[in-house]
Amino acid sequence: MKRREFLGTLTGGLLFAPFAAESQQSGKVPRIGYLEIASAELPIAQAMVEAFRQGLRERGYVEGQTFVIEYRAAAGRIEQLPDLVAELTRLKVNVIVASATPAALAAKQATTTIPIVSAVMGDPVGDGLVASLARPGGNVTGLTFLAPALVAKRLGLLKETVPGVSHVAALSHPGVYGEHTMRDMLKEAEVAAQTLGVHLQVLEARSPSDFDSAFSAMVTNRAGAFIVFPSPMFYGAHGGLVDLAAKYRLPAIYAFKEAVATGGLISYGPDFADLYRRAATYVDKMLKGAKPAELPVEQPTKFELVINLKTAKALGLTIPPSLLARADEVIQ
Repeated sequence: MKRREFLGTLTGGLLFAPFAAESQQSGKVPRIGYLEIASAELPIAQAMVEAFRQGLRERGYVEGQTFVIEYRAAAGRIEQLPDLVAELTRLKVNVIVASATPAALAAKQATTTIPIVSAVMGDPVGDGLVASLARPGGNVTGLTFLAPALVAKRLGLLKETVPGVSHVAALSHPGVYGEHTMRDMLKEAEVAAQTLGVHLQVLEARSPSDFDSAFSAMVTNRAGAFIVFPSPMFYGAHGGLVDLAAKYRLPAIYAFKEAVATGGLISYGPDFADLYRRAATYVDKMLKGAKPAELPVEQPTKFELVINLKTAKALGLTIPPSLLARADEVIQ
């Protein structure tokens, strides 16, 4: 995978400091507050904000002239989000872009007047961010990546990749989404596992420091493969998951293709960069006066199946030709 080089500098967790200063001096250029969960230094975080900026450029915006970004990053510490969004509200930004569900929830709790756009919401209705996809009804809207709805599909693809597997572990990040969404993801996985005739073992990881113990539990319980539930933390720390999967020789399916690009076996889900680019459309409309309550939440328009043949070979797996034929990208 080719990642775009990030434009701008990093200073104390703030990006685009020169542009922010210019905005403060002029008082005229619209300010976009960008609330990131992950560390600003992560290439993935940089790639997503660059995709968002590209979306703005495609709509005729010029950074530093027709918009500036006030960037705040929590470095993976969700508990820091309320303080960061409070900074953005004090700056009186015109709109807040929340990188994922936890950031959107923190922003919604902080303000009912500033429009909020989230690029990758897991289940905005289930998490109480919007009243409905068609009519959000509040100050939050954006895009969803259908967190619960795709769990069964991924489990089916994993079984197709490893036909003989009888025990599958599911790695979950507890509390990352609302109780309703977490319950729906688990239910979808349990129903799919029963249909596929596999035993499902759910393991939890609240931070990357829990990865080692989770993998030890997988091995102890003789899991033959595992599925990674969606989570911003797993997304940002996928390198650790991929390394441990290789160490323990465990096939895995992820919700994001970046894991496969760095050595993971298989992934299925939307193109997150595309969702961030599309989030710029919402910002454009809001800066022109549109109300988030009347802007429907959009769903992904494209889902990608990505397979890493090099990893499959290292695991001693032969990917079925029918699965390879359906793949959108095959990494040799």
